[in-house]
Amino acid sequence: MEQGSLLNNRSRVSGIRWLQGWIIFSLYLSITLTFGALASAQEPFYKGKTVRIVVGFAPGGGFDTYSRVLARHMGRHIPGGPTIIVDNMPGAASLVSANHVYKVAKPDGLTIGHFIGGLFLQQLLQKPGVEFDSRKFEFIGAPVRDHPACAFTKASGITSMEKWTASKTPVKLGGTGAGSNTDDIPKVLKEALGLPLQLITGYKGTSAVRLAADSGELAGGCWGWDSIRATWRSAIESGDAVVVLQTTPEPAPDLAKIPLAINFAKTDDARQLIRVGIHNISAVIRPYVLPPATPKERVQILQKSFLETMKDPEFLADAKKSKLDVEPLAGGQLGKMVGELFKLKPGLVTKLKEILQ
Repeated sequence: MEQGSLLNNRSRVSGIRWLQGWIIFSLYLSITLTFGALASAQEPFYKGKTVRIVVGFAPGGGFDTYSRVLARHMGRHIPGGPTIIVDNMPGAASLVSANHVYKVAKPDGLTIGHFIGGLFLQQLLQKPGVEFDSRKFEFIGAPVRDHPACAFTKASGITSMEKWTASKTPVKLGGTGAGSNTDDIPKVLKEALGLPLQLITGYKGTSAVRLAADSGELAGGCWGWDSIRATWRSAIESGDAVVVLQTTPEPAPDLAKIPLAINFAKTDDARQLIRVGIHNISAVIRPYVLPPATPKERVQILQKSFLETMKDPEFLADAKKSKLDVEPLAGGQLGKMVGELFKLKPGLVTKLKEILQ
């Protein structure tokens, strides 16, 4: 009996120890899984991810240049430090890319669109092919308020406004499509100022317009001075290309002697066309946007990191080296300005529709 009782006691002790071991193991496993889940939940969404900037124009132009400089620096300001790449998707003056970002791209915060802001007005004017609602994009911001100018090759003979206005034949300007400043600015100038010009449109980007001007196919074109200065630099510095007109409310600091388009307007209607059709659009011409329904927390992360990048000394040095100005608009400001376009008076909308389409 004593031996059997001893064996039973040993068996009970062994069972208790096994049970204690199992409880300790279960607690350890539970704690490990819990902390692992918490760590995973706290890990930045963008860690190990790749963010794609879809640029609506061919490589070599101003939109492409801004995006490549931005891509080199913005990742440092996004929690998780993602890789950022540029994907060019030219077509229809960036309309192809705008439609893609709105309709096709996943709203996961990994696709950023960069197309010409003139398309916001083109939606209001019911441009065929627009498949987005501008007000539903999520706005990250814009690196600069555009300062458009018209530049021509010296070989074209158009080296001043006096020579342009006195031209006996229409001066050939290159464009990339309706909604781009390359097209809309000449159209407004022709209507408001009566300038002799012929718009040759359909080029895949301002880089193609420059090449066509250098070859003598065109006289020049009108688009952002920042872009002209950065990408047509050698011709501007040598005098082989000349800026003859600015289409901004105020002159750029380094173009102080170049006349403003609005000062050539002779009527209030002409001045209003220039203000609405050129000045107002120029402020939103370089937007960075996300697809509709992108999670708000990711929108906020990218808006914040964008503004931080705009102040980053390394980014600013890189932008200066590339001859790019930085005068950023925050996402909220950009969205508000786009919304204001849809409050224009019907009569003015009708007039702009006649001119721009």
